[in-house]
Amino acid sequence: MKKSRAAGAVAVVVAMLLPAAPAQAKAYVCPEQPGVAKVSDAQPYEDQLFAPERLAPFATGAGVRVAVIDSGVDATHPQLRGQVAAGRDFLHGNADGRQDCVGHGTAVASIIAAAPRQSAGLRGLAPGATVVPVRVSEQVDTDRGSAPSGPASPAKFAQAIDWAADPARGDADVINMSLVMTDKSEAVRAAVARAVDRGVVVVAAAGNHGAPDEGNPTPYPAAFPGVIGVGAINADGVRGDFSQHGEYVDVMAPGVGVTIAARRSGHTSGQGTSYATPFVSATAALVRQRFPSLTPAQVARRILATADPAPGGARSDEYGFGILNPYRALTETLGPETPPAVAPVVVHTEDPAAVALADRRARARDMSMLVAAIGAGTVVLVILLAAAIRHGRRRGWRPGTPLETTDP
Repeated sequence: MKKSRAAGAVAVVVAMLLPAAPAQAKAYVCPEQPGVAKVSDAQPYEDQLFAPERLAPFATGAGVRVAVIDSGVDATHPQLRGQVAAGRDFLHGNADGRQDCVGHGTAVASIIAAAPRQSAGLRGLAPGATVVPVRVSEQVDTDRGSAPSGPASPAKFAQAIDWAADPARGDADVINMSLVMTDKSEAVRAAVARAVDRGVVVVAAAGNHGAPDEGNPTPYPAAFPGVIGVGAINADGVRGDFSQHGEYVDVMAPGVGVTIAARRSGHTSGQGTSYATPFVSATAALVRQRFPSLTPAQVARRILATADPAPGGARSDEYGFGILNPYRALTETLGPETPPAVAPVVVHTEDPAAVALADRRARARDMSMLVAAIGAGTVVLVILLAAAIRHGRRRGWRPGTPLETTDP
């Protein structure tokens, strides 16, 4: 993950509420209401890959709030009912963000938190999480699976991020941004940095213009420091040809032929890094529940360190650190965050020849002292032996007589 700003950065006061609408103004309503989509009971390949039922014993996302900064969320969908907070509408000034005129935000929210239903194959990775819809965009790129091409304006986008991260407003633990700007905005960068400083995990799409003839432009906010950038793979684990690539890609997730919730009810399918991103946001919510004391950088480290190997190797611009693995992110024990200190290197400044000569002299000295000690010991032994012989001759080699004693 890109390095975030220092945690002690001074917060910038930002006006986060739009001007109040006139009392007589009516709330904006989508001009067209969708029909009823068919409910799919087939288990999506992405659910087969991640197996949400295996994750549930460890975490469901309960108590974690995930802000979906997008086109709003249709809270009436059967698999999202009761799981969507009021949120905020920065696009039309509505009281909340529980309305979606294009369906993109609803699809993203379903990947995160769709509740399991017996008749539905789709199941969110973090069905216990609360979705906070923050509505900023209805600009649709119809060639890329209805992926928003950008927010209404960078200023409103920055306001939306600040609102989502504010504990008194959105109170988000995780922010999902399945939209891309191609122009760098200092206001958005600063808002992202404030969110990270407040302890919010920020996840963003890497973009869908990675084909050779599309220029692969730098995507924002994925390229900003502190953001987990997400690219898209297909069912075979291969990067989608549209998925943008660069140093801003941190991890990959399914983004081709993904099953998503349709507006109002039922399901449809879509593709794009927009739909890969919520898999990572949902995993961040699970990690947040299981390890509540982790910082955003530590959550990102756990997600990236437990990613499965990808064709690009340990780290590449095409696949980042690999393919998302929520189960490993929840269960593995990581090593220390910093490697152990390297043992100091002993540097010998002496001339090797001089050192060798000194060693030989030391060994010769030690040998001389040993020989001298042996010689001295031999001399002492000879003297003692000679004295014993002389003494024996004087007695005629008779044994000594004990001293006579008298009784008292």
